[in-house]
Amino acid sequence: MHFQFYVEKLQDLDKYKVFKNENKKAFPCSCFFVIDKVGEDAKQHFDLWLDKKIFSFQLEKAELVPSDAPLEEEPEEISLDLDFEFNDIEKMIEERMEKDNVKNKVQKYLFSIQKQKGKHYIIGTVFVSNLGMLRVKICLDDMTVLDFEKKSFFDVLKVKGKEG
Repeated sequence: MHFQFYVEKLQDLDKYKVFKNENKKAFPCSCFFVIDKVGEDAKQHFDLWLDKKIFSFQLEKAELVPSDAPLEEEPEEISLDLDFEFNDIEKMIEERMEKDNVKNKVQKYLFSIQKQKGKHYIIGTVFVSNLGMLRVKICLDDMTVLDFEKKSFFDVLKVKGKEG
C-alpha cells in the first residue's frame, strides 16, 4: 500500500478536518503503522504536535486520541508528501534478511515514521517466527537500510536463570 493512500484517508476524516481548522499551528510529527502478516491487527496512526502535546489520529477507528503527558522537546515536522510503498519497505527488509541469512518468517511489522536532523526515517521492529525480532532503520530520503539487527525475544527480556 502506498503511504499517500493513508494520508488521503487521514485528510478525509471529519475529525481531522475540524482539528486542523481549529488548530492552525498543529503539525504532523510522526506516524505509526502495524502491518500484521498472520492476524488482523493492522493499525495506522498519524501524530500531530500542538502546544507540547501529541494528538494521535487512529485511522482504523477514525478516532482522535490526545496524549496525557506533555512533552518538552518539540519534534521535527514530518512531510505528508512522502512517496513510498510499504511493500517496497517490506521487500528491502526481506532482502536484507536473506543477505544476513535470517530464515525466520515475518509475522508483524511495526513502523514509525520520524524526522531526525532534517531526514525522514522508518524505524521498525519486525516480529519474526521463533520469538525473533529485527530492529531496522531505513532512510526514506534515499531508501537505504541504515541499521539492521536481529534479536530474540529473550534477549530483550534479559531472561535470568534460577539462582541457586
